[in-house]
Amino acid sequence: MLERAFRKLHAETSPNGLRVTAIKDLSLTFHRGEFSAIAGPSGSGKSTLLNLIGTLDPPTHGKIFFQDKEVTYMSEDALADFRLRSIGFIFQAYNLLPVLTAAENVAYVLDLQGAKVPGFFWHKKCLAHFAARKERRARALEALEMVGLKSQADRFPRQLSGGQQQRVAIARAIVHRPTVVLADEITANLDSKTSESLLDLMQDLNKKKGVTFIFSSHDPLVLSRAKRVIQLRDGMLT
Repeated sequence: MLERAFRKLHAETSPNGLRVTAIKDLSLTFHRGEFSAIAGPSGSGKSTLLNLIGTLDPPTHGKIFFQDKEVTYMSEDALADFRLRSIGFIFQAYNLLPVLTAAENVAYVLDLQGAKVPGFFWHKKCLAHFAARKERRARALEALEMVGLKSQADRFPRQLSGGQQQRVAIARAIVHRPTVVLADEITANLDSKTSESLLDLMQDLNKKKGVTFIFSSHDPLVLSRAKRVIQLRDGMLT
């Protein structure tokens, strides 16, 4: 099944006030269940392309489709809701909230999403609120169990290793059951053993759950695991 398609994408950025063409009329298609990597030297446009795929940044011109529906010119509110429900993000710096436990960090996506529990009478506000919190906690624990960290659910980020924090970030990216997970240089701050373990985990999620993973990376380890490697240079496919 077609997951995402990009037609004639063109993106310009303005670092330090200087206009730079980051992506040059690029057309690309991803299918459900892919385990793909975007590769290229620094400045090749990897992060810009990943941001375009995730609808974090709009293209200067071109079109973005998700399952045959164009999302290029949706409103900011509509795009935010689309991201919350369809895309998971994993960042190099983890971006965990230090005042929340691992489980709370994972459940935060569901809090934003406003996840509801079928079968409850929502006019009974207190019961509804309790039920929703209980369901979100259960979903968060389920995601943490999938990444092997359920036993650390009530620990704060400062009490976890770098690899454990990245696992929490992966759990947060998958807790709302997205169809696509975007991962930006996620092994950059990790040793090779931890990186191998995380990639094993993501490959397992890809095979068993059918989650599409798209990486931005120049790490040979990530590229060797990818089923498809998309090479970029100067904002163009090579």
